Amino acid sequence: MGLKENFTSLCLLFFDNDTLTDHLWTEIEKKYSGKGRHYHTLIHLENMFSELELVKDKILNFDTISFSVFYHDIIYDATSKLNEEKSADFAECRLQQIDVNETVTAEVTKQILATKSHQKSENVDINYLLDADLSILGKNSQSYLNYTKEIRKEYSIYPDFLYKPERKKVLQHFLELEGIFKTEYFREKYETQARRNIELELKSL
Repeated sequence: MGLKENFTSLCLLFFDNDTLTDHLWTEIEKKYSGKGRHYHTLIHLENMFSELELVKDKILNFDTISFSVFYHDIIYDATSKLNEEKSADFAECRLQQIDVNETVTAEVTKQILATKSHQKSENVDINYLLDADLSILGKNSQSYLNYTKEIRKEYSIYPDFLYKPERKKVLQHFLELEGIFKTEYFREKYETQARRNIELELKSL
């Protein structure tokens, strides 16, 4: 199922208005296809869903986590430190428009905000969302290299002398975590390669 079909099916669980659904999808498509985006694109969303489909039986509320995937990077500005907060607010506004109940809306907000610090949560679904979001870190070295180039393009407004120290901080933060991946499934699948990839990138900076 493609992203649009996925989103349409999701909306149909809560309301039936093709015009509004189409409008909301077009908005998502436009945001993730923005001029300054190279990694945080629709492909990133597709990859997250591919990862989450494999652990669907372990996720408590797949509808909720699906909304979180669609909206977690809806606002993305390389110069801002409030992308997650703005994305969460944006999601809350849109979910209210389509009559999603308050419990689901609050959970989506919490899940999106969790992508800011990537700390392990007592909430199982949050941990799966975070792991899917970071799964690129544990992919093969060529995929990881492509990812680093795409991220660099997103931050192209910054010269190397500003970008490299900040990038190092981000990477060191991941290495200092007890586990980059919070769930057993993703830890076994990606943790070792992710640490290897990050250490190699650090040496290149």
